[in-house]
Amino acid sequence: MSTAPAVAAALLRSGAYKRYQVMAWVTGVLLAFMTVVGLPWKYLLGNEDSLWYAIGWQLHGFLYMAFLVTVLDAAIRGRWSPGRTVVVAISGTIPFASFWFERRITHELERTAAADAPASEVST
Repeated sequence: MSTAPAVAAALLRSGAYKRYQVMAWVTGVLLAFMTVVGLPWKYLLGNEDSLWYAIGWQLHGFLYMAFLVTVLDAAIRGRWSPGRTVVVAISGTIPFASFWFERRITHELERTAAADAPASEVST
């Protein structure tokens, strides 16, 4: 990751990154639930006209749009490359991927921010 340590530290402290983290988990949990429970419910058990199934996917769609806004906000503040931004945005459409990407990005930002922090701030 080519983010400068000061930018990484500022992004980690920002509300924009916290919003991205929350939306990554909320979107990921709903997508995982709809994939693991909803799809078998409809296609294996033959429940074609299930209201909760339709509402669940519509809710995921709305939450995914909010997730995209938080990704874009974090990407602008963190000065992410366009490629990284697109990959992180797509992670909200792959079951369980948003969890992995959120953790990976957080660890990279923490490592980058700690590389420039004074020794007194690193040890707690």
